[in-house]
Amino acid sequence: MNHESAVKPRAVTFEKDEAIFQALLSAIVEHQLPPGSKLPEEALAEVFGVSRTGIRKVLQRLAAVQMITLSPGRGAQVSTPDVAESRDIFATRSMLECANLPAVLTHLQSPHLAALEAIITQEQQAHQQNDGAAAIRLSAAFHIQLQAISGNQVLTDIITRLTQRSSLVIAAWGTPWQHGCRCDHHDRLVDLLRQRALPALTEALTHHFDHILSSLHFERSGETLPDFSRLFAGHKGALS
Repeated sequence: MNHESAVKPRAVTFEKDEAIFQALLSAIVEHQLPPGSKLPEEALAEVFGVSRTGIRKVLQRLAAVQMITLSPGRGAQVSTPDVAESRDIFATRSMLECANLPAVLTHLQSPHLAALEAIITQEQQAHQQNDGAAAIRLSAAFHIQLQAISGNQVLTDIITRLTQRSSLVIAAWGTPWQHGCRCDHHDRLVDLLRQRALPALTEALTHHFDHILSSLHFERSGETLPDFSRLFAGHKGALS
């Protein structure tokens, strides 16, 4: 076997693993797989049409970014952040995102504002249509896009991971209808960005995170076994 023919199967395997990773990650972030959901290797391998070894590698990646927990004898479950961890996640987001606002304002241009306003419009439509998954995805996209304006890719990557873990917190401790952030808060942030009013912008973003925390009830959800065939219908064929 020459080098080229050896590389191709590895590339195909990576693409399959990445597709499964992203499918599971999206389902977790968008609350289709709530905290406590069991993720049995055999059921997932059947749904995605891959081996249990392949699924195990994906689950290990999800565990590495703290989206699931792997326990001997219990297998994999979607993570349920406890109260202390939940508060720490939002405290860390508030600290990092507020501290990065001066750099955001330094790099801010009109197209950035237009992009944020487009996300808010889509987010409002998602709420009107009761599309919880889209509302959650767009809420996270707003914060990631806002911080990305600074040009600090390392921080943007960190914020991306924290928004994913924030979604777990809201799924675990929020009310059933709670899907991400309030759109009017995001509108206010864009208005203050346009004014380049750093003190007021920092205060508004801090209040935004405080409001999210105050809306959480910290009542633990039970364990569930989701309908994997429904959630990931079509993935097996797409990956073959």
